[in-house]
Amino acid sequence: MSISSLALYVLVIGMMYFYVGQRTSLEQRANGDVRLHSLPHYYGLWTGLLSALPAFILLVIFAVGDDIVFAQMVKQYYPAAVLEQDVAQQTIAFARVMNVVDGIRFGNPEQWVLDAGAAWITWQATSEMLMSVIVLAVALGGGLIGYRQIAPDFRSRNGVERIILWGLVASSTVAILTTVGIVLSVLFESIRFFQLIPPQDFILGLEWNPQFEGAERAGSGNGEATYGMLPMFVGTLLISTVALTVAVPVGLFSAIYLAEYATPRVRSVVKPLLEILAGVPTVVYGFFAALTVAPFVRSAGEAIGLEVASESALAAGLVMGVMIIPFISSLSDDVINAVPQSLRDAAYGLGSTKSETVRQVVLPAALPGIVAAVILAVSRAIGETMIVVMAAGLAANLSFNPLDAVTTVTSQIVTILVGDQEFESAKTLSAFALALMLIIITLALNFFALQIVKKYREQYD
Repeated sequence: MSISSLALYVLVIGMMYFYVGQRTSLEQRANGDVRLHSLPHYYGLWTGLLSALPAFILLVIFAVGDDIVFAQMVKQYYPAAVLEQDVAQQTIAFARVMNVVDGIRFGNPEQWVLDAGAAWITWQATSEMLMSVIVLAVALGGGLIGYRQIAPDFRSRNGVERIILWGLVASSTVAILTTVGIVLSVLFESIRFFQLIPPQDFILGLEWNPQFEGAERAGSGNGEATYGMLPMFVGTLLISTVALTVAVPVGLFSAIYLAEYATPRVRSVVKPLLEILAGVPTVVYGFFAALTVAPFVRSAGEAIGLEVASESALAAGLVMGVMIIPFISSLSDDVINAVPQSLRDAAYGLGSTKSETVRQVVLPAALPGIVAAVILAVSRAIGETMIVVMAAGLAANLSFNPLDAVTTVTSQIVTILVGDQEFESAKTLSAFALALMLIIITLALNFFALQIVKKYREQYD
């Protein structure tokens, strides 16, 4: 039985136990002399959770663990010559075995590959049979245990809330561990890069040219590659500044209009139209920037005597600014609407006009949320790739002129990691170093924003 089918059966069994548990508790409550500790649906949830939750946990363990166990067991079929080779060669041997398992054959595989593939298929069939029996037995048995516990004095609500609490703790732990894992994976690869390239050359370098690797790996002393990060970070800052110059005023002013001046009818039409921009794929924005905005910026610049590159930071920044308008507008609108009406009434009572109330009362009170919206937009702008690739190019030029072609950190990371790469070369490892510096800068921006939020939140609490 496949994993998806088994998961569906477990879900159905859990729902059946939920119905039975709730129905049984309702029947008990129907007796006038019986008073249940918890509401009937808690008894149903208790039996349903005891049935489905352990079964799903076992299903995940089987789905993940059997491949790990089989990968170790299949090594007994490897010839001694394969076992003596490095990890890369053993990975290739494992891929050949998996091709046999999947029914894909290239040429005439060796006999040991066929034997290993046949053994894997046998183990997999046995594992699926055991998994089906054990998981279904646990689902049925767990639900039966929960059903037998149904009684007027049984605290099913407490049990359900404990399960939900542990589920929330597990979800938070997964989020934290994922973040830690991302940071550590980037950090370890960055350390390997800095063992090849001096950190000061990377951080303070003014030229980025990792394309030439030479006969030896870059960083060994025989190559001519240069790894200065400043051109990418200057390009990222330049494009993000142009984008924020467009997005912050337009987004904030539209939010003020929608929250304070627009009629309900206008608001019901304009706000959804603005939020549609957030759903447009970034590649569509990239096409628009490359085919419409960039030629327009170039022709407009030439008309007034300016030299504009065919792929410029200005064109990419303008389109990126339009893309992040909904982030600022929608969030700022919600924050402004959350400002208590009593603050507005107090300002009106002191003789303030509508505009004075908005400027001196509403906006300062909503400033923490507005700053959070801007920081979200900044993060979105820094992480954008497609628009930059299609409208600003990939030239790592150290320039503060928005009319020049520049590139960003994310674009270079994508360029470096496209295709088959050797993760021992400085060129490939430089992508992780760029990612690490990007994480550090983003954390610094978030810390600065939190200080502003904390300062104004204390004033209006």
